[in-house]
Amino acid sequence: MRSALPGLLLLLALPAGAEIYKYLDANGNPVFSSQPPEGVAAEKVELPAPSIVAPQPPSPQETAKPKDQPEIRYTRLELTGIPDGESLRANNGSFSVDVAIEPRLRPGHSLRLLLDGQPYGQPGRTTRLELVNVDRGEHSLEVEVLAGERSLQKSAPILFTVQRVHRGK
Repeated sequence: MRSALPGLLLLLALPAGAEIYKYLDANGNPVFSSQPPEGVAAEKVELPAPSIVAPQPPSPQETAKPKDQPEIRYTRLELTGIPDGESLRANNGSFSVDVAIEPRLRPGHSLRLLLDGQPYGQPGRTTRLELVNVDRGEHSLEVEVLAGERSLQKSAPILFTVQRVHRGK
């Protein structure tokens, strides 16, 4: 690769060595060209040497990785509309919960439920979340804020019991 570098630099320098000519057209307007026109007086244009600016090294702030920066946390993140530590009657196992979040959900963030510690449903931006056909018995429910697939923050878990009608045979 080192042997190819001088050749590449030589190729890049070729356009810099090209000549530029200036002349006036029939209307008296200046025209610039890489070749002098036939039968028209043209003068060769001398260009100053190009300015070369060395790149500045990035500042320490720019080199910090996003995960090194502390995430902005939500001051309030909790589930509402579900009795904590109490029974919830849902004969078909379906019910909805609300998410209280402050400040508002930021762009790029989404919400997802965790039922018994496992992700439940698809992440979304709505603050009213539906649960369907949840088995009867004791459960825990949390909501988490995601940035893509990465979990940023979780609410405190709520413990509750689902009561469903059970019809024996």
